[in-house]
Amino acid sequence: QEQLVESGGGLAQPGGSLRLSCTASGFTGGISVLTMSWYRQAPGLKRELVATHTKFGHADNYPHSVQGRFTISRDNANNTVYLQMKKLKPEGKAVYFCNADKDAATYWGQGIQVTVSS
Repeated sequence: QEQLVESGGGLAQPGGSLRLSCTASGFTGGISVLTMSWYRQAPGLKRELVATHTKFGHADNYPHSVQGRFTISRDNANNTVYLQMKKLKPEGKAVYFCNADKDAATYWGQGIQVTVSS
């Protein structure tokens, strides 16, 4: 059974950093055949795409709000995708979700809370 599990969330101060991890399991071929993305959903708002890392090795889809501060990367050998977040802002408080796309199917992790507060 395919599964995505996020980790690394928590509390960070404004201007601080966090690195989220998403470990995949149960996918035939591992994450090397998947396009992986991170989304976030703040209270009362729609889920927002913050980064995509394609199976071809391209990282893109950073919205203007996170450009230059967030970086998505992957470790295919360990079936893990990362979201490095720097210079965090209070508006970055949200539940962050890992997403995997394979052919016509999409998969979601359970989400992990990130809070940015002093």
